[in-house]
Amino acid sequence: MLRAFLRTAAARVRSRSPRPAPDDDVLLDAPDDRLAPALVAAARGEHGAAAGLLAGTRENAEWDHRDRYATRLAAFARSRSEWLDTWRATAPDDPDALLVAARLAVHRHWDAPARTELLRQLLPAVVAAAEAAGPVDPVPWRTALDAARGARAPHAEFERLWEQAVRRSPHHYGSHVVALEYLADTSPHAHGECLDFAERAAQDAPEDALVRSLPLRAAFTCLRAAGTGPGTGGASAVGAHRARLHAAADRAAALSAAHPAADPWAAELRNLLVYVLVRLDRHRDAAEQLRLTGPYVTSFPWDRDTDDPDPLGRFLQVREDVRARLKTGAH
Repeated sequence: MLRAFLRTAAARVRSRSPRPAPDDDVLLDAPDDRLAPALVAAARGEHGAAAGLLAGTRENAEWDHRDRYATRLAAFARSRSEWLDTWRATAPDDPDALLVAARLAVHRHWDAPARTELLRQLLPAVVAAAEAAGPVDPVPWRTALDAARGARAPHAEFERLWEQAVRRSPHHYGSHVVALEYLADTSPHAHGECLDFAERAAQDAPEDALVRSLPLRAAFTCLRAAGTGPGTGGASAVGAHRARLHAAADRAAALSAAHPAADPWAAELRNLLVYVLVRLDRHRDAAEQLRLTGPYVTSFPWDRDTDDPDPLGRFLQVREDVRARLKTGAH
């Protein structure tokens, strides 16, 4: 793990003027400079760095960062939980430890064959933890929304949790993503409704808010419903919304331009934008996002692209396809 973090740091130095990274220099789900020390410490069984990181995001109301860091720490705890166990034993009421523990519990049940029933049993505890987190933090409510989605909660129950989340932060990206996914799950062909929801959220958000990219996530949902991956021509199956899909990509490209090149924080946005641009046959624009991404590959969206996901391999395949298309003069 330490070797991976050192490779991440070296890649940042190489990519300040980003060029396409060689295949062996590409980094999957690389942490940013704030998260990396917390993960290194957790690998040693120490929770102090994670506690400090999450406390800082809570005190400074950095809700999108808090959400992403809690998710990554919970994912790490799935295979190495000693640091979290110690943290919870020494500070059982710590809101940050409770957040990671709740996210971990949802993650562990998500891939289980009995997911729906397990998450129905877990949901009251997750909601209770969110209620105990106080009147400001939306991230525990995002976790409750995830559990409710996996439990196939009825609309009224999901809406009650949604109201608690947006009351605390009306522009929290993670809560909006879960609500969008819930809408897509319950109405699989409601592409227009998904786009409506995402566009309203983006329109009302501040210029630099991550939720302004929510229409891109809705476009991904529509394109996924229309086909199995880039190059399948799935955009034609949602032709009625094609202009809105292009507009979503344009909005996300503007948000991408506001971030530095080769920025780990912007990597998921740019990876998703590449996916959507390729599906819309905008290969030149996709090549520009690949340049800006530098060496940073994220599992999402590439892990959603096949039944046997290999996100890194899928990214490299798509990148090579984009290069080939440009050589032949495709736009």
